[in-house]
Amino acid sequence: MSQDTIVSLKELQKLDEKMERIRERIGRLEESLADAETPLVEAEEHAKATRDRLQQMRLDERRLESSAEEKRTRAKRLEQRLNEVQNVREETAVRAELDMVQRALDGDEQEALGLMDQIRRVEETLAEQEEAVREAREEVGPRKEELEEERKQERERLAELEKRRQEYVERIGEGERKVYESFRAGGRTVVVVSLLEDGACGHCFGMVPLQIQNEIRGGAEMLRCEECGVILTAPEAAGEE
Repeated sequence: MSQDTIVSLKELQKLDEKMERIRERIGRLEESLADAETPLVEAEEHAKATRDRLQQMRLDERRLESSAEEKRTRAKRLEQRLNEVQNVREETAVRAELDMVQRALDGDEQEALGLMDQIRRVEETLAEQEEAVREAREEVGPRKEELEEERKQERERLAELEKRRQEYVERIGEGERKVYESFRAGGRTVVVVSLLEDGACGHCFGMVPLQIQNEIRGGAEMLRCEECGVILTAPEAAGEE
């Protein structure tokens, strides 16, 4: 394996480790953002539920007012008919209908008064909830901006590392790249390691057969540890890492 390929594989692994740590930090920032926004989200949900309830109550109020107005109109017509009745039987029938309409009208008006009182109380509750939303927004805002800025910076770092990663990927042969990517896809974070000076695998510390050690030191292509399967490279010079 060429020295350039060895360097590219090792750098690729380092980049992937850095990128994974950054992704983990971004994930934690996402969780922190969700936690920071919880009080505001809850306050907004409560206010929205109250606002929807108030809207429905106002629709009910208009419905009652419309129903009451129809009954008032009907009552006036019945009162006019009383002046035009021709006999007692007709008068009794009109009065009975008028009494029924009047009772229904009284019911609508009473219900409307009760509903108006409920609307007033709900309006007061909504005002308190909207104030709570405003206070939560003022409290959450600075922390949210801080977390979003930090997340933005981490995403920019990740994008830069992804560009650098692609550069190293292009330097690696197709065979090495496939082996490397298959390891990563299987959840392995360590794909390529150097032999230790004593001939042991730098990952599992199992002793590598002497013949394979010599081949690795001589730059042989794609030799892997028989114990853990990682790609083995020649020992690094002192201070290289």
